[in-house]
Amino acid sequence: MTQCKEPYKISVIIPALNEEKAIGLVIRDIPRNLADEIIVVDNGSIDRTADVARQAGAVVIREPQRGYGSACLAGLVFADNPDIVVFLDGDYSDYPDQMGRLVAPIINDEADFVVGSRLRGSGAANVLPPQAYWGNRLAVWLIHRIFHYRYTDLGPFRAIRYISLKKLGMRDKNFGWTIEMQINAVKAGLRIKEIPVHYRDRIGTSKISGTLTGSFQAGIKILYKIGLSMCNK
Repeated sequence: MTQCKEPYKISVIIPALNEEKAIGLVIRDIPRNLADEIIVVDNGSIDRTADVARQAGAVVIREPQRGYGSACLAGLVFADNPDIVVFLDGDYSDYPDQMGRLVAPIINDEADFVVGSRLRGSGAANVLPPQAYWGNRLAVWLIHRIFHYRYTDLGPFRAIRYISLKKLGMRDKNFGWTIEMQINAVKAGLRIKEIPVHYRDRIGTSKISGTLTGSFQAGIKILYKIGLSMCNK
């Protein structure tokens, strides 16, 4: 845990699509002594996700263009000039109360980018669907072979120095957001650190790994992002 967050301003961005049952729990568990603002990006929900998030104390913005990356980019546009940005899923599969583990290396000037590794923590092997588990393993293996940096996961729970994030030129508006950030961080020479985090069954059904179509599309997009990054290496 951090000793003191001053003078760092931390914005938490949570993409959410039909997470009415989970989003309140996610917001509740975020350490309020660390988060200066909690931004929930409603990515076209047809349930009460936005209402529940507001009642829990988050600021809610809407991004009608579907896609995980679209929601993250919209949240960044709204964020009030933070020092650190934390990205967190809205399905309660992550443990928001472990946020201090992710921001501590940045606050202590030991890293610019911190990825919460589910595969180094506990629960992921038993919780992640097989296609997601092995897809992650393949993706990080390819990153190691091509870009010579050894990640263990494409975990969505992550923290990054805002000034570093702006240098990455993030563009992906869908499934490729997480791997684009990790590849670009390596190429930009950021100080990268992985921290083990716990993981559990999400509430509801995943929009990506919960269906064969979503898993296939995500896998193709990840391979495409790796191939595109090779061309621009």
